[in-house]
Amino acid sequence: MIRIREASKEDGPRLVELHGLVHGLHAQQRPDVFVAEPEQVRLEEFFHDAFDDASAHVLVAELSSASSLAGYALARVVEREGSPQGKRHSVVMLQQLAVDPDASRGGVGTALLEAVREIGREAGCQRLITNVWCFNTPARSFYEASGLVPMTQQLEQKL
Repeated sequence: MIRIREASKEDGPRLVELHGLVHGLHAQQRPDVFVAEPEQVRLEEFFHDAFDDASAHVLVAELSSASSLAGYALARVVEREGSPQGKRHSVVMLQQLAVDPDASRGGVGTALLEAVREIGREAGCQRLITNVWCFNTPARSFYEASGLVPMTQQLEQKL
């Protein structure tokens, strides 16, 4: 059974550990953007800042069969101001999602994603938005299988 709950500051070390699983892929694929070894203290501060941010939701997944957290999600409810071209609206931004490889394909990611959707619904958001690097094929496949569709495409050119 998967239990989703709000994270606490006591979960900080495990959140940093889970974050490292995803960060390693990013650092390997894009060493021009990501540092190889993030500073532990700064990552802990990053999560502690999220705990103190009213717009942020740090969720964790617990499995009844495991002694440590199986995954986490960090999401923020964002109010977007209107502009001459766009309407005012609110969205829930899924900024990070990580699942322990030992719990992969066991529904943890799906349960976390559904909890983020529920946060968005409760906040009156019209959409859930996330970003995925093109090289992260497993994440892209997961999100597409979960009903997310491409919204924009960001292009780059190294100078």
